[in-house]
Amino acid sequence: MSTSQRSSSHNSSSLTFWIVIAIVAAIAISTILPWFALSGAEQGSDAYAERAESLQTLFEIIGFGGDIFLRLLKMMVVPLVVVSVMSGILGLGDVRKLGRPGLYTVGFYFLTTVLAVALGLVMVNIIRPGVGTVDATKAEQIVAEKGAEIEGGAANVEEEGIGMILRNLALMLFTDNLIMSAANGDLLPLIVFSIVFAGMLTTLGERVDTITKIIDQFNHAIMAFVLLLMKAAPLGIFCLVAGRFGREMVAGTFVETMQLVWWYSITVIGALFLHALVTLPIILWVTTRRNPYLFIYQMLQALLTAFSTASSSATLPVTMECAVDRAGISRKSVDFVTPLGATINMDGTALYEAVAAIFIAQFLGMDLSLGQQLVVAVTATLAAIGAAGIPEAGLVTMLIVLHAVGLPLKYQAIILPVDWFLDRFRTAVNVFGDACGAAVVDSSFPKDPQPQPPSTPTSTSEPVAASA
Repeated sequence: MSTSQRSSSHNSSSLTFWIVIAIVAAIAISTILPWFALSGAEQGSDAYAERAESLQTLFEIIGFGGDIFLRLLKMMVVPLVVVSVMSGILGLGDVRKLGRPGLYTVGFYFLTTVLAVALGLVMVNIIRPGVGTVDATKAEQIVAEKGAEIEGGAANVEEEGIGMILRNLALMLFTDNLIMSAANGDLLPLIVFSIVFAGMLTTLGERVDTITKIIDQFNHAIMAFVLLLMKAAPLGIFCLVAGRFGREMVAGTFVETMQLVWWYSITVIGALFLHALVTLPIILWVTTRRNPYLFIYQMLQALLTAFSTASSSATLPVTMECAVDRAGISRKSVDFVTPLGATINMDGTALYEAVAAIFIAQFLGMDLSLGQQLVVAVTATLAAIGAAGIPEAGLVTMLIVLHAVGLPLKYQAIILPVDWFLDRFRTAVNVFGDACGAAVVDSSFPKDPQPQPPSTPTSTSEPVAASA
């Protein structure tokens, strides 16, 4: 390892350490400060309300810094996706070489999503968190307060089925306005355009050398900007986590709802950890012989950023930087596989939606048959992949899964107050799946030829004859 590589690794490890400290400090402050400030006032009194309002304002100010950091990350996503995918395709040299890596990438993401859903169904059927663990009176009160709002926002869900999801998946691939897609953050049509455009460039030879050089230089410049932005990551992540956790703790609804659906939350988090620490590592070790837990450490900075931002797309710049500089995955694989994964690889989301549907059925005393659970599995898989093509994606995809097996849509209200918290864990799993995909598919990309050592020139001069 060169001196520059050792220095880069040391700096990244130090940054990861400070990100861990930032998250721990944010959770501690957002938990202890409301408890300390509100403990001397009686709940419901004017003094309590005044203190709670002051705390809310404080955490909103802290969260403002986090919003700026998150916007800076998201600002980079569209140009990063376009130039990195193009750079990856151009690096292949011959667009026909994309076939096998592309097939492996889609196959890997589909396989891991199916395995995640299957694991979630097994866990929820073993633990049965909806049976006898939920206070029915409190649950019905939440449904009465929020259920009508959910049903009112889901008037068209009855028209959404597997056929509609497949239609949305197909439409996601194409756009009639690239600028509008970029503005809306619709990455999949941008990826399709980038693949086709860069593939075309590989067939035009020297006539487009200037364009290909600009794309390569732009890619390097974007990654340099990522490294610069990550210097502020600990502060930005502290503000993000403290702001959100603090507001929820002051409101008090998070703790109350977490107590209500404690076993459900444990089931989701436990299944996500099993998928991230067992399923994906086994696939990674079998296919690459990498140490999967060393790989987790190498990707830790991206996983912590995913937990903090709850966004695979916003984390994408960090994911790519860690995958190349810390995990040693080739730039070709990372540039192509991880942007695609941030769009279609939703292991954690699919698992979560399957568990949530079965949990609600258990709470309502409905015993879903094996066939109905298979419908849940298929619908959760497709809905998670197709989320970006459906209006109000986070709400509607879950409602589609519930509707597929005839569950009342309004009961989603029971789990919505803890959704923001569980979303952080499933986003981290999604990001780790993206990184695993880049590592697994890496071997299918053509390797750059190794530079040949310069040959030692041989002397062709004749020996000088000794004079008589």
